[in-house]
Amino acid sequence: MNKKPQILHRSLVAQSRLFRIESLELRFSNGVERTYERLMPGGNGAVMVVALFDDETVALIREYGGGVEDYTLTLPKGAIDLGESLRDACNRELQEEIGFAAREFVHLKKVSLSPSYMSGGIDLVLARDLYPSQLEGDEPEPLELVRWPLSALPELFAREDFNEGRAVAGLALAQQYLQGQFQGTLLAANVVND
Repeated sequence: MNKKPQILHRSLVAQSRLFRIESLELRFSNGVERTYERLMPGGNGAVMVVALFDDETVALIREYGGGVEDYTLTLPKGAIDLGESLRDACNRELQEEIGFAAREFVHLKKVSLSPSYMSGGIDLVLARDLYPSQLEGDEPEPLELVRWPLSALPELFAREDFNEGRAVAGLALAQQYLQGQFQGTLLAANVVND
């Protein structure tokens, strides 16, 4: 199982403003052939930020999720603009979504969203040393900022309106990082994301 399948053919099945759907015809090492379809995100990647007001309080946002057709609690997130560093993307998203910027950023992990059906992922980043700073965002309505105590994460995880898997992963990794059980990488200023 260590030998990757051979790609026999790839083709574009459909395309929208945000996504491309690609078909992959594969041959596995045992000779079995299958066709897979996957979402190919455009752009330069995305970030999700665990922003801490202090070592005990995290910033959540309440926003409408078109996929689930309801309002959800989640972490600030967004696309990385062309030529923008990971750190700068995080700081811009924080200013647009919660009205704060940060002085310290720690990259926790890049996670895949659905490896069977998507090629992209998202970078999970911890932000600290917040200060007020606002930028106009592209959201259709103002987002609600919710300050949540880290000591109450079990209650947050149990809520019906907190259901985004990557936000759960981000908070779990941040908690492990803060307890010294997981190591992240400090993001220096002015390093452009590849």
